[in-house]
Amino acid sequence: QVQLVESGGGLVQPGGSLRLSCAASGSTYSITAMGWYRQAPGKQRELVATITRGGLMDYTASVKGRFTISMDNAKNTVYLQMNSLKLEDTGVYYCNVQRLPGLGDYWGKGTLVTVSS
Repeated sequence: QVQLVESGGGLVQPGGSLRLSCAASGSTYSITAMGWYRQAPGKQRELVATITRGGLMDYTASVKGRFTISMDNAKNTVYLQMNSLKLEDTGVYYCNVQRLPGLGDYWGKGTLVTVSS
């Protein structure tokens, strides 16, 4: 099993910045990639960004150039630096880990990001 602890959400004004962290523990040897998803009120959960242990990154179009994902492999921790935040970035952000073939993904409990003036 993998346990995930997320932190860093909060209230920020438009144009501001936040940094999310997600630390994994347990069977971390099985983790191949980590990422962040978000769910806005009344909408489906969507991919924000992912990163593999090898450093391959993927972003949804709406956050490219504003968000940066990174991973500390030694600490099994993924970070999401969010700059130039917009009202539409508001939502619950969930950490996700992908594991070796045949093993299921794990999800964090979510951390709320509210962008409001």
